Amino acid sequence: MPEAYLWPGNIACAEGAIAAGCRFFAGYPITPANEISEHMAKRLPEVGGIFIQMEDEMASLGAVIGASWAGLRAMTATSGPGFSLMQELIGYAFFTETPCVIVDVMRVGPSTGQATRAAQGDVMQARWGPHGDYAAVVLAPSSPQEMFDLTVRAFDISERLRTPVVVLSDEIIAHMRENVIVPDEIRIPERARPERGRQEFFGPELVPPMPRLGDGFNVPVTGSTHDERGIRFTRDPIVHRRLIKRLWAKVYSSAREVWDWELCGEQEGKLDLAFVSFGSMSRSVLEAIDILASRGLRVASLRLKAIWPFPDEVVAKLAERAEAIIVPELNMGQLVREVRRAVAGRARVIGLSRVGGGELPTPEELAEFALEVVGR
Repeated sequence: MPEAYLWPGNIACAEGAIAAGCRFFAGYPITPANEISEHMAKRLPEVGGIFIQMEDEMASLGAVIGASWAGLRAMTATSGPGFSLMQELIGYAFFTETPCVIVDVMRVGPSTGQATRAAQGDVMQARWGPHGDYAAVVLAPSSPQEMFDLTVRAFDISERLRTPVVVLSDEIIAHMRENVIVPDEIRIPERARPERGRQEFFGPELVPPMPRLGDGFNVPVTGSTHDERGIRFTRDPIVHRRLIKRLWAKVYSSAREVWDWELCGEQEGKLDLAFVSFGSMSRSVLEAIDILASRGLRVASLRLKAIWPFPDEVVAKLAERAEAIIVPELNMGQLVREVRRAVAGRARVIGLSRVGGGELPTPEELAEFALEVVGR
């Protein structure tokens, strides 16, 4: 039978990684993600895995990429300043099609900011952090249960698409304790391996099989533009164009499989108001819609559990029902920009920003703001 544990989010994340078959973790200490690395340092030796503390965050992700090419499921965890340092290596992982999981437990920034306080300021960095053209996959848990579930799902997606996947958490989710149900069995697809004699490891399929270094395949791995065999072609526009279009296509052709959301409140018909939120902010929103419903409003909440690729169609469908959409965030307004783009004038879109101190607006504050928006 499935078992229940009273875990904080960071421990649930580490246990989700172990359950998904993660056997390598490299990281560098940073608040508020430290419990993930501490727990992995304890648990990985117990399951035959490897934990290593590196000298910095760039080296950490570099070690994770190397471990993945050696055949292991691998992960790192950090917070905003470390996530910034990792961006070059995230681009490298994308370009070399290296499956791995990167957990960013967001805190107040920029710079050192408020290390022990929650924020949601890394939304755009998670999408646009590395330079160049790159398609991100980013999941956003709102509870310890989802820290477990979405970490497992991140490994599943990274293995199937041969790409890095980011789990975007925050300090509130990281440290709250709730019951986490661990299923009896978790299945992650085995990484596809090439047959002997094969020479194309970076195409022409959308997701080509990935050899392990040491298996005897002659495969260069480079962050420079390369052809299907991994050979550098740094002056040929056709080779680069073909590679980038395939890397985008493998993510966006699977976008509907990656999209993950929960619609609460009124499921059908016209709405006076709707919310779009993610992560810890969603917890206040869920209570706020109950308050608003008790005041006679038809209201719904769309909670995004995957924010990149952005679910345009899902948000647009909600906008066709709603007079107005409120997007509350612990930042100066990042997700709201994508909501406005997807809504494309079908409804009013109003952002609600809260920055500094890691304080969520209370359900009552959200409800009061919403009543002002609808003129009640």
